[in-house]
Amino acid sequence: MLKDITFGQYFPGNSFLHKLDPRVKILSVILLIVWIFMANHILSYALLLVTCFAMIFMAKLPFKTVFRSIKGIILILLITALINLFMTKGQGSPLLDYGPFTIYEEGIWRAVKMFLRITILLVMTSVVLTYTTSPIALTDGIERLLSPLAVMHVPVHDFAMMMSIALRFIPTLIEETDKIMSAQKARGADFTSGGIVKRVKALLPVLIPLFISAFRRAEELATAMECRCYRGGTGRTRMKILKLHISDGVFLGALILLGVGVILVNAYAGAIVGF
Repeated sequence: MLKDITFGQYFPGNSFLHKLDPRVKILSVILLIVWIFMANHILSYALLLVTCFAMIFMAKLPFKTVFRSIKGIILILLITALINLFMTKGQGSPLLDYGPFTIYEEGIWRAVKMFLRITILLVMTSVVLTYTTSPIALTDGIERLLSPLAVMHVPVHDFAMMMSIALRFIPTLIEETDKIMSAQKARGADFTSGGIVKRVKALLPVLIPLFISAFRRAEELATAMECRCYRGGTGRTRMKILKLHISDGVFLGALILLGVGVILVNAYAGAIVGF
């Protein structure tokens, strides 16, 4: 299941989203997060889901590849939904009242809402940002957006480099964890049976080599950067200069219109549809 998590990977391509300026894609992710948490009507989430599928189509990515990353967090999604389902108190009579379990209509809606929020947020942000943006472009985009902070002597380039490296290390560490767990299972380790304490103890033989591998990879990366005479952002030039195009403005404008649509749906859909 761990190897199915694709968040943080970059899929080279020549699609519309691949050609967008990385600064626009970073701003788009921020806007998407705002719109997702502003949605409070079922039609608002339907609008966001349609946008989600449209972005996957524009990025020319296989739907199976994108959505299989959700398999890795399906347990977290279910636990979050169940917590909201049973812990939400409604105003009317409960739909189900059996011992400690009480379900209200508001609880069902909140559980569905949280499930959709996390799913859409994960898929949209990964498709727009990490799947279609190379590490170098992502670093340049973050650095250019944070460049005003350089006036206050903030190490903007170093911060941008650390963020991009951290994102790209996610699939690497997931792959390494899967290999270590497979090796431990071949030696007779059991990660599925027993109580939660036993399962946590069974993970210790995985965490120790994982930390060692992570530090080793970090050291190898630092050595490789030093061998290539990397000295930070001082005096550093770029092979490709970031330039905004009409397509960038169109995409950003479309996302702003999406936010306006979410606001209008929240305000008027209930009166029109009746729920």
